[in-house]
Amino acid sequence: MVLQFIISGALVGFVVGATGVGGGSLMTPILTLAFGVPAQVAVGTDLLFACVTKSSGAFSYARRGHIPWSIVLWLSLGSVPAALATLAALRLWHPEPTQFAALVRPALGFALLLTAGALVFREQIQSLGRRVAVVGSTYAVAGISLGLNPDDADVAWRRARTLATGALIGTLVTITSVGAGAVGVVALFFLFPTLPASKLVGADIVHAVPLTLVAGLGHAALGTVDWPMLLGLLIGSLPAIHLGAAVAGRVPERVLRAMLASMLGLVGARLVWI
Repeated sequence: MVLQFIISGALVGFVVGATGVGGGSLMTPILTLAFGVPAQVAVGTDLLFACVTKSSGAFSYARRGHIPWSIVLWLSLGSVPAALATLAALRLWHPEPTQFAALVRPALGFALLLTAGALVFREQIQSLGRRVAVVGSTYAVAGISLGLNPDDADVAWRRARTLATGALIGTLVTITSVGAGAVGVVALFFLFPTLPASKLVGADIVHAVPLTLVAGLGHAALGTVDWPMLLGLLIGSLPAIHLGAAVAGRVPERVLRAMLASMLGLVGARLVWI
């Protein structure tokens, strides 16, 4: 059985290396649909799997100086408390496996459909963010009403939106293990459309490390982490990520994103409506 997890980890690791997304979006559905792993165990195990795999990417981006730390901070101020609150709610509820599966299945399907849409419409969402960013009247009115100048109001508004985005991602990731990848990146493209893509991707990856660590350890405290399965997934994924990165430039990114979005959309639709 461990061999199957090693192979699955290698498959997901290769996709992550080639596309930059797809970790939680692929791993949790594979564990639940292909191997019949209970939903809560699949989510808890995948969270720690994501934490380890994203740590190497975070180190690489940080070493190149591609991390806008202020964005990471405000995302984390929203996501980590939201993750802790979600874990506390799960602990108080203490659902039976069937109850938790009934919650996770449609939530996971929704998260996968959201991820697929984010992959397909990333450019359009970023373009919309640019159009919204040039509208300064709202910020000016807010600045006057709060006694701030428009520039201060602009900063406060961006921080509030980043905080709220982090809270939404934190809740979604804690319940489904999905959302810290493509959804987070596209949300940042909308919030900060003028920043280079490398910095936004770096912010998303670094932010995902503390979020998945907190959420994963919380699931471990709830007893929903399979440690041997986690080890097998990591053994397969870590070398495969580098292999995927090596071939990434040989296939157009648009093609890779379209293929991944189609697959996630089909799986998400199955989880929601079947």
